[in-house]
Amino acid sequence: MTLRARILGAAAGGGLPQWNCGCTNCRLARAGEIPSQTQSSLAVTANGTDWTILNASPDIRQQLAQTPPLHPTGLRSLPLASVILTNGDIDHVAGLLTLREVQPFALYATQGIHDVLAQNPVFDALRGEVVPRRVIELGTPFEPAPGLTATLFPVPGKVPLYMEGETVETELMGEQTVGVELVCRSTKAFYIPGCARLTDDLRARIDGADAVFFDGTLWRNDEMIREGLGQKTGARMGHMSMSGPDGSIAAFEGLDIARKIFVHMNNTNPVLRPASDEKAEAEAAGWTIGQDGMELEL
Repeated sequence: MTLRARILGAAAGGGLPQWNCGCTNCRLARAGEIPSQTQSSLAVTANGTDWTILNASPDIRQQLAQTPPLHPTGLRSLPLASVILTNGDIDHVAGLLTLREVQPFALYATQGIHDVLAQNPVFDALRGEVVPRRVIELGTPFEPAPGLTATLFPVPGKVPLYMEGETVETELMGEQTVGVELVCRSTKAFYIPGCARLTDDLRARIDGADAVFFDGTLWRNDEMIREGLGQKTGARMGHMSMSGPDGSIAAFEGLDIARKIFVHMNNTNPVLRPASDEKAEAEAAGWTIGQDGMELEL
């Protein structure tokens, strides 16, 4: 068995181009001058036959259509064993509604994330007798597909935007934002599409990994403000920026990780432009800029 990981969607919420955005990247993507990207999701398999999808993007119908290994193998049979959720954000759960067509698979998440789904009855369209909701305790290994072991662990983050109150804590540690450790035999990979800070514990956990797919939402903390598209910093949104002394590129220095791949990139991020200086800088630091359809065999 070999761990295969395929990026279904490399962009953050809204995708590239975002439907209502006229920023530089979105204009270039609409013109076909840079690649378009769908919203954040990853598919993994250990045996090449049974797949697990990490986060159900709103673009999942398109993503599945563009991924031949996940095409139906019969009238109503699909090589989808399970879906794992890393938080309750819209761009990670809305695709579940597309998967409501009486298709069996298991839905894995922490109790906190399952509680978010339970608060909205629209998700009852996923009938429990067809799509069982499996509650996973933090730090407890489970098998989402044959030959694949997964473990959920907390990372600093916040509650989904639609659940925010007057006071927002952006570095909560608990069940609301998790990373996923994936193990196949001696191969270990991590999927962490949302992270507010690389803690010492997190550094120790991922050190020595064969691959880490990591939060690449913004290049700089005030990117949205500079672009005139909002007043929130990346830190306020619960995401590390890539650059700067507190950014992820600096935070990963000194870690022994074979492959470092940025995912969940906002439509404003300059690394999405293939010829940008920022992309070159990230690559010089040993990072790969994730793209839809990119596949790794580890």
